Amino acid sequence: MPYVSTELNRQYAALESSYGAVPSAAPSNAFRFLKSSIELVQSYLERQDKTGSRSFAGVAPGGQRSAKFDVQSYLIPSGAAGTAPNMDPFFRAACGGSPETFAGGTAISGCTASSILFSAAHNLSVGQAIAAGKEVRFVTAVNSSTAVTVDPPFSTAPPAATAITPTVTYPLGDTPPTLSLFDYWSPSTAQQRILCGGAVEELQVNVNGDFHQVSFSGVGQDVIDSGTFTSGQGGLSVFPSEPSSQTNNGIPLAGCLGQIWLGSPANGFATAKFSTLSSAKLQLQNGFQLRGNEFGNCTPQAAIAGQRKVTFDFDVFELDDAATAALYNAARSRQSVTAFLQLGTNTGSMFGVYMSALTPQIPTGDTGQKQLVWKFSGSRAGNGTPNAEIFVAFA
Repeated sequence: MPYVSTELNRQYAALESSYGAVPSAAPSNAFRFLKSSIELVQSYLERQDKTGSRSFAGVAPGGQRSAKFDVQSYLIPSGAAGTAPNMDPFFRAACGGSPETFAGGTAISGCTASSILFSAAHNLSVGQAIAAGKEVRFVTAVNSSTAVTVDPPFSTAPPAATAITPTVTYPLGDTPPTLSLFDYWSPSTAQQRILCGGAVEELQVNVNGDFHQVSFSGVGQDVIDSGTFTSGQGGLSVFPSEPSSQTNNGIPLAGCLGQIWLGSPANGFATAKFSTLSSAKLQLQNGFQLRGNEFGNCTPQAAIAGQRKVTFDFDVFELDDAATAALYNAARSRQSVTAFLQLGTNTGSMFGVYMSALTPQIPTGDTGQKQLVWKFSGSRAGNGTPNAEIFVAFA
């Protein structure tokens, strides 16, 4: 009997139409990953009644059960501007809103670095991303049907006839959808599994190392397996076969490519590009609570999202310049700043994050390196504006 190799593991993710109802998996639902964990969590019902001796009475069958998962991957855009990445279901389940696609446009004369004029109606809304050349930016104001203001400003004003390339933006929403996670192995006689009712509790983006990485973790309703499957589980009549092929688009983003901007123009702290970032970690947490203790049901009947928490940890080398000093002063006085992060520099392979109100924590100094590093940990985004803590986009 052969061992089961972890190299021969394939996974697919698809959004559910209702909680716990397993959808069909297609080749386009495939995604590549570094590491994945799917776990069935079941109550261990140890009997406490007397046996007439010191012997254990045994474990009773049944009990409440649920699931949890953790998927780690390189951050991989689709490679085509305006096309969602393979991990689209995870981003949708994490952010909660429906993706907004910008079809692209053409700039006309009169553009500035932050004011973009289009030759035709742009159909953009605040929070959506646009891209030009090697840069992605976010719309902060819609001035007219053919004009928008973006932040941060482009490095240079787009000249007339510049292509403003397509993007896909993931806005926040109050009711995040759930997903099913399909876990297939070779040989086909090995145990195949499906996690249903998957709610993404945490999205994390790590900016360091050879490649930028992203991870998604959360809770689920149940884990269905091919060995014990019975009709009706996950709304299925039979355990589904694996799709005959996989569609994997794009390549990982190299860890050295990107840019970060921080600032607060309203408080006299001009948005500035920082070239001293050494590492960063972005976290979005949804605060899910499983509705799993209802009499008559062994599995949760819903996953309810709580208060959203978006935090941004970042380390920068200290410089004796105005921008670095202003960042410290903002943290000391608890002033919110805008924060923008771009990873990648090629059209179709860029990832952008925008936070309009990030309150930085007072930094701690790290003297373990030859140059002093300021570590801003646990800085939180949000100012009470509904579903506006963060905007995430691929361009």
